Parts: sequence; C-alpha cells; structure tokens
Amino acid sequence: MPSFDIVSKVELQALDNAVNVTTREISNRFDFKGSHLLIELDKKTFQLKLEADDDMKMRQLLDVLVSRANKQGIAPEAFDLSKEGSQSGKVWRKEVKVKNGLAQDDAKKVVKLVKDAGLKVQASIQDDLVRVTGKKIDDLQEVIQLCRTSNLGLPLQFVNMRD
Repeated sequence: MPSFDIVSKVELQALDNAVNVTTREISNRFDFKGSHLLIELDKKTFQLKLEADDDMKMRQLLDVLVSRANKQGIAPEAFDLSKEGSQSGKVWRKEVKVKNGLAQDDAKKVVKLVKDAGLKVQASIQDDLVRVTGKKIDDLQEVIQLCRTSNLGLPLQFVNMRD
C-alpha cells in the first residue's frame, strides 16, 4: 500500500548557514556600523538569541534573518516570532524558537484536515510525523496538494514516499 510521511523539520546546517550569512550581511551594512548586534544559535534547543540596540534594528535583523533562511530552504513559518522582545538596559533582547518537528496539536490539525477532505486515505500520528496511507498514489498526491494549499501556519515537508 502506498504511503508517505508529513514532517516539519529544519536542517541544522541550513539554519547555521542562514545565521552566518545574516551575521556577515548585517556587519557590512552601513546603518548597523558601530552598533551592538548579536545572533547566537543554540543547536541543541533550536533557539536563536538576538540582541540589538533598539527595536527598529531588531525588526530589521529579524527581516534579514528570515529572508536569508528562506533562501537556504527554511520556511518563514519555522520561526516562532510571537514572543515579544524585551529591553535590558540599552540592549533589546529577543529569543526566537525554531519549530522543529510536529507538535501533537499540530499533528492533530493535519490529521483533521486530511480526514475532513473525504479522500480514501488513512492518516495516523507517529511521534513527530503523520503517516498517510492509501490504495492509490493519486489520492496521496491530492493530500500533498491539500496540505500545501491549506494555511496551517506550519512548514511541512513530504518525505518517505513508498509504493
């Protein structure tokens, strides 16, 4: 029976490259000359620690980071920008969590979307992925198209297609 997996993973090397490219670009920009900037990646927890002089520079830093990550193949939805930055003395600090793996509630959203579509497929949650099986590959391709067009707010990848 054909099947595939729906996952939400971020490659650590691509994220590290995006951080390095952002650091290089920001250090060369004229509007950031002489200002305090810090981008730090915690590779174990997939968290970014950002520091800038003020809120405007923090927003510009985030904009450059997201655009460079997008060029590295990381979807902008992978960054959890919901947490507000805080000011500590003269420095703005912000922690950005990078979503890696499907959380249980996100996996339930994906399964509900697939089941509500009425296709002849089965979707099951297995740890941090959703496995979709069906009798026809065409049905599986419809599920992929459905997940791409729906606005779940998740960076989804479709891997492990088996016949």
